[in-house]
Amino acid sequence: MSVVIVGGNECMIRQYKDLCNEYKCKAKIYLKMARGLKNIGTPDLLVLFTSTVSHKMIRCALSEVKGRNIKIARSHTSSIAALKSILEKHV
Repeated sequence: MSVVIVGGNECMIRQYKDLCNEYKCKAKIYLKMARGLKNIGTPDLLVLFTSTVSHKMIRCALSEVKGRNIKIARSHTSSIAALKSILEKHV
């Protein structure tokens, strides 16, 4: 299963990837909107940490996956516990 995480804390990138590996998921993490989110691909799950990203970045991520059969999970907090509960629910 592939997971794309939009938002989060820079210091927790390694922890996000390790947690996704525990659930046997490949993770791509986008913390900043450098060149847009054009290379999201077709993940099985899109995780949006809404408190740490701009509205523009969320709209851009949602427009990239629009019309595809992709699960979307939103969380206001960007903690490991929040990601763990999302992965438990969707994996």
